[in-house]
Amino acid sequence: MLSPRGNKHLTPGRYAVLACIIFTVAVGDVMLSQGMKQIGEITWTNLPSLILAPISNPSVGFGVLLLIVYFSAYLTALSWADLTFVLPSTSLGYVVVAALSRYYLHEQVSTKRWIGILLIVLGTGFVAGGPSLTEDQVALQAAREKDAERFIETAPTA
Repeated sequence: MLSPRGNKHLTPGRYAVLACIIFTVAVGDVMLSQGMKQIGEITWTNLPSLILAPISNPSVGFGVLLLIVYFSAYLTALSWADLTFVLPSTSLGYVVVAALSRYYLHEQVSTKRWIGILLIVLGTGFVAGGPSLTEDQVALQAAREKDAERFIETAPTA
């Protein structure tokens, strides 16, 4: 349902999709990092170990699985919102990655990096505060919904 301003409301389900994007990409990336550190440096001579990594290393396999879930949720979000809304809306993932890197992977995250991450999140917060769908896309979506309603009304009944 379109609001008076022409923007689709973010429903709880859509917030859940955005949260899924944030956490699956963050945890997936952390798991890939952990697994690849266990495997070691990849060079041309041991390239097959990279190809087998998702099977031979549980961290890499779980990371790949989470990134498949992330990609599915990302595609879902792009089906109802602009890229310029979805990507900034999920910038909180940078904080999640940094926190997991610090407390799970035991990496040293400097104050300078934390400030940089905070600036990125604050900056993208301004962008994400706008409409989730631009006016041209809203009009296109409304036309598609109207066509779908017309199709349903004219469909023969059994």
